[in-house]
Amino acid sequence: MASLDYTVKVGGPLQGVIRVAGDKSISHRAVILGALATGQSVITGLLQGEDVLGTISAFRALGVAIEGPQDGRLVVNGVGLHGLKAPAGALDLGNSGTSMRLLTGLLCAQPFATQLVGDDSLMKRPMERVAVPLRLMGAVIKTGAGGRPPLQIEGGRQLHGISYTLPVASAQVKSAILLAGLYAHGRTTVIEPAPSRDHTERMLAGFGYPVSQDGPAISLQGGAGELKAGPLDIPADLSSAAFFLVAASIVPGSRVVLKRVGMNPTRTGVIAILRAMGANIEVDRDTQVGGERVADLTVTASALHGIQIPPELVPLAIDEFPAIFVAAACAAGTTILHGAEELRVKESDRLSVMARGLKALGVAVAEFPDGLAITGSPFTGGVIDSGGDHRIAMAFAVAGLRAAAPVRVRDCRNVATSFPGFVEMACALGFDLQVTNS
Repeated sequence: MASLDYTVKVGGPLQGVIRVAGDKSISHRAVILGALATGQSVITGLLQGEDVLGTISAFRALGVAIEGPQDGRLVVNGVGLHGLKAPAGALDLGNSGTSMRLLTGLLCAQPFATQLVGDDSLMKRPMERVAVPLRLMGAVIKTGAGGRPPLQIEGGRQLHGISYTLPVASAQVKSAILLAGLYAHGRTTVIEPAPSRDHTERMLAGFGYPVSQDGPAISLQGGAGELKAGPLDIPADLSSAAFFLVAASIVPGSRVVLKRVGMNPTRTGVIAILRAMGANIEVDRDTQVGGERVADLTVTASALHGIQIPPELVPLAIDEFPAIFVAAACAAGTTILHGAEELRVKESDRLSVMARGLKALGVAVAEFPDGLAITGSPFTGGVIDSGGDHRIAMAFAVAGLRAAAPVRVRDCRNVATSFPGFVEMACALGFDLQVTNS
């Protein structure tokens, strides 16, 4: 398949009012819990990216009737906690690690066996981190070489509740354990070493299933109720908004308004980090929608400076670091990050791929096992390999706005996994961005 490339030239100022794509994390969970609920869930604002479409396809294969999506609207006819059916073959989850890890937790409690596979990138990602606690609950899960997919999940196993302390804060592993806990005998408790995204526990409560929290411990009782369907409006994705927060911050004269952005407190680390660097980000129309905080964000261009990123903010901004690294490269002084080894097991090794790309644009970067030190300096032009990683592709598209010569970002096809419409939205704001096949 030909490479889909972006070429970005220096541009701006950026101006406009936009609503970015729906939140990917919430979209996945809305489909999953809607399928397990009793009744019909009408979901609006759904992200129609390839990752979420993969989750939808998997639940159709598991016997759930789903209508749409069309213009962000999806109707899920839930089958209840015990209504899933055995699929005819392996479930192909494409590029979506979220889908694979969450479904592993759910499917290990079903009466039938399943196999989970994905694309070349997903088949290289570690899965033992989710399989280990599920095995402690009584699940039988076989991983491939090196603890990677394919995953073979036996059916018909009675699970039992456990108390499990996560070695590393991970919303995906936490969510997989909680989903398995719905079916387990007794109480299931997950203890977090640091806060991670809490969309699963918020949404379980929103669907009527009791979840309790005592400090870092999140618990539920197996068989304590059912999920009740209902309407759900998904806010705009802060992870997608992050690229425009950075773009408007680094291009002189810019002012961009981002509408109805999800402001879940376990996700707002990117705003705190950018503000600490000197970004001018205002929060307006702050409200609650479906248990999630939503607000409009206005960002205007400002002079950024390097910082030592506080370790407590790392898990609250883990998916936004490609964009943050571009901001750091445009800041005066040095920005230092530690405690982010999780970035090495995303869609790519984001520490290595970002360091290599920034160096190719003339930026001084030191790489550590768990982070980077980036010293701000002017971007040259050049050709960047995104590693097939959607967030890295968009981050370097933003970098091109400040480069002395065009920046060509190779292998951008996977942007569609999280942000379909990125190119059109970027161009509407003032990016000089061309898409080519090579």
